[in-house]
This record gives sequence, C-alpha cells and structure tokens, in this order.
Amino acid sequence: MSSNAKRAAFLDRDGTIMLERDYVSDPDRVELIEGSIEALQQLSDAGFELIIVTNQSGIARGILTEGDFRAVQERLQLVLAAHGVRFAGVYFCPHHPDFTGPCDCRKPAPALYEQAAREHGLDLGRSVYIGDRLRDVEAAARFGGLGILVRTGYGAGEAELRPAGVECADDLLSAARVAVAWKPPA
Repeated sequence: MSSNAKRAAFLDRDGTIMLERDYVSDPDRVELIEGSIEALQQLSDAGFELIIVTNQSGIARGILTEGDFRAVQERLQLVLAAHGVRFAGVYFCPHHPDFTGPCDCRKPAPALYEQAAREHGLDLGRSVYIGDRLRDVEAAARFGGLGILVRTGYGAGEAELRPAGVECADDLLSAARVAVAWKPPA
C-alpha cells in the first residue's frame, strides 16, 4: 500500500455502535450504545476513515429484507450526521452458510475489507478492527492491524476466548481511546 493510503476504523454495527437487537428491521428501534457518538468523533478526529462492515444474516434467513437493512442504516446515519459523524463506507454481507452456502464476504472473510481498501485507498495493516464478536476483529491478524473486541453486545461472552494480540475494551468509547493511542508498525 502506498504511503498515501489512509487508516480506517472498521466497525461492526449491531452490538458495537448501536444496541444489539436480533435482526433489527425497524428504523425506530435504532438506539446508540452510550458513548458511541463521542467514540466515532474521536476516531474521525484522529484521522481514521469510518467504515462499517457488518454481517446481516437476517436477510438470508428471511427475517428482514435488504430494504429493511438500508432503512435501519439510513436512520443510524441520520442520527450520527446530526453530530458531525459520517461513514466513508458501509459494507454488509447478506449471506449465511446454512441458507445461501459459503461466500467470501461474511466476516471474518476478507472480501469486504479488501473492497473498502480499494474503493477508499486504505492501508489495512495500519487500520483498526472493532466489534463485539471475535469474527469482527479477526481481520486484524490477517491484515496486520489492531483488533479490539468490545464487551457490549455479544462481546462479554467472547472476551475470554480472544487470541493474543486482540485488545479488549468495555465499549466503543474505550476502544476508540485504545485505537487513537495505537502506533501501527512502520
């Protein structure tokens, strides 16, 4: 990657930025986790491009539609835009192996991260990967960045299983502080 490549904060959505509510299909159910706005502002102010990468297996399961996902995402973005927070990109996997077979975009697979890197000129090795599931942060080991598991959402149940090199934070605000202080390898 060129020296002009930007750093990104790859963020899971449900359970990381907004409350985990199984298969959210109603935009009125969007509720931010406390501290998320400040966290996203800190990451952005530190020069990270904000990128959402989310698995949305509810689409494959027939629980919600792609339109439902987009409506929820639009509501989230409107709430955050009122505070000056903007995402450079939003990437989602609508698959689940039990319903649609294997794919190369379901986290922890690399396709969505690689697509974001191409489209936004990102350096994956100098980026951070934040989420409430181990699969949200596994890309850090693949690409050389920093993985931070948050204890919100499902994270409390997965914290003890995290591999060496994956940080753990109470929430997105704590994770943002770790990310901003992190010095990636040269």
